[in-house]
Amino acid sequence: MKTKLKHLDYWLLVPFLLLVATGIVMVYSASSNVAVTQGLNNLVYLRRQVLFVLCGLILGGLAYLLKLDKLKSTKLIAGLLLLVVLLLLFLLVRRHFDPSSEINGASSWIKIGPINMQPLELAKLILILYLAKIYSQRWFNFSQQGLRKFWHELWPPIIVAILIIFLTALQPDLGGAAILATVLVLMSFASGIDLKYVIVIGISLIALFTSVYFYFQKESLTLGHSSYQLRRLMAFYHPFELEKSGGSQLVNSYYAINNGGLWGRGLGNSIQKLGYLPEPHTDFILAIIAEELGVIGVIIILTALFFLIARIVYLGVLAPTVYLSLLSYGIAGVIFIQSFFNIGGMLGILPITGVTLPFISYGGSSIIILSICMGIMLNVSINLRQSGKETT
Repeated sequence: MKTKLKHLDYWLLVPFLLLVATGIVMVYSASSNVAVTQGLNNLVYLRRQVLFVLCGLILGGLAYLLKLDKLKSTKLIAGLLLLVVLLLLFLLVRRHFDPSSEINGASSWIKIGPINMQPLELAKLILILYLAKIYSQRWFNFSQQGLRKFWHELWPPIIVAILIIFLTALQPDLGGAAILATVLVLMSFASGIDLKYVIVIGISLIALFTSVYFYFQKESLTLGHSSYQLRRLMAFYHPFELEKSGGSQLVNSYYAINNGGLWGRGLGNSIQKLGYLPEPHTDFILAIIAEELGVIGVIIILTALFFLIARIVYLGVLAPTVYLSLLSYGIAGVIFIQSFFNIGGMLGILPITGVTLPFISYGGSSIIILSICMGIMLNVSINLRQSGKETT
């Protein structure tokens, strides 16, 4: 333990701590007015975020001190996979019998006291651990890749992954499902599977998303109204024309960016958070950052975020085992694609998916799971040093 604490990878730790600290400050700035309008104390979201971060740091520290071989436990992974599937099935059943449980058109949260737990966040980590274990055990067989060999070796992980993606998409949470699908494709490619089979997996996932989309479109027509997801998609194409029916988030995001300019209006001085931009402390917190800290502030934060991703990829390249490499690529992939979806939605170059900005946005499930991921990566880094690899 003393050795691990002595050889912390500060190239990972420092940007991670800076990002979560920035997140705490910006969550308070973006949420104080929201809390007041909800009849709550203006510090309520700040207190919760601080609590989430502290829990995340404790669990991340445990992940750092843990022997990485423990994460490969078949019983642990099987148990957590079963838990994730049961939680996702529970959400589907609840959505069917209790439509009022939906938040912003989706039933993706389980309320526990004053907080909402999102099984998707746990699913991201478990899928990474599962695929890293299976692919690292079977990678040496990928050189003999006839179709029968491929199917025999890999149908279990692919079917399990597609099942979790499918259940997530049915929440409906297409943004979360897209993140899981990207993890599956990325880790399949990194494991050494022949590119043509990776393409087959990708095409299968596209067919799955298309089917889910048309299912909800048909459901919307049957009920006689457009779904929340469909309104968001239409608002992506015509935000100003549909400002009052789904486009208000994107339009007010543009206003926030314009108001901030290069240097921003100053911390706490956002106009759009005062009832104009819905949920400013969650998936559109970067717009508030742009308004208060300007383009310069956004660039500094995103530089830290993408430096962190690059560091994780670097560790994956140097990793002495296939398992550690795949673990690194999976974690880097989740952070990158989640950031890409969030930034793209804020700028209007991608449909709004409700995906939060890693380490910055308000949310307990997200910050806790991401902190555990960072603990795992710090653990990977110390393994590299012990194996003689240079990581500084």
